[in-house]
Amino acid sequence: MKNKKALYITQAAMIAALYVVLTVFINAFNLASGAIQVRISEALCILPVFTPAAIPGLFIGCLLANLVTGAMIWDIIFGSLATLLGAIGTYYLRKTRFAFTLPPVIANMIVIPPVLMLAYHVPDAWWFLVITVGLGEVISVCILGFILKKALWNFRYQIFRIEERA
Repeated sequence: MKNKKALYITQAAMIAALYVVLTVFINAFNLASGAIQVRISEALCILPVFTPAAIPGLFIGCLLANLVTGAMIWDIIFGSLATLLGAIGTYYLRKTRFAFTLPPVIANMIVIPPVLMLAYHVPDAWWFLVITVGLGEVISVCILGFILKKALWNFRYQIFRIEERA
């Protein structure tokens, strides 16, 4: 039981660290935040298909990434909550063929436009922000995330063990 808990925490921490590294990397190209954003780290939002440890890992990773990249407080809070909601939705839809990719897209399309408008004073362009954030999420989660899921699927039992072997 103790090993199972340690494995869960370790998996969550590794996912959080990977999310931060990928966000910082893509931020160097000015693509991690703003009206037009393609966070390649969002591809990791499919990981709840493999392990529930991805849920806290993605939330903490997004929180830390937003802190490190200099996001405003509202973006740190609500952007991280959007990722959390998306991860939970992905977990509940994990047995579907493609629908598991949609919760992060929908959560970010709903949460991020008002954050951008209020925290960053992006001009009142609600639908523009919904579309651009949505397109970035579709690229990151539906396309890159789906490819990631396919790539990891055959190795899921080796990578995402749920308990330590004796």
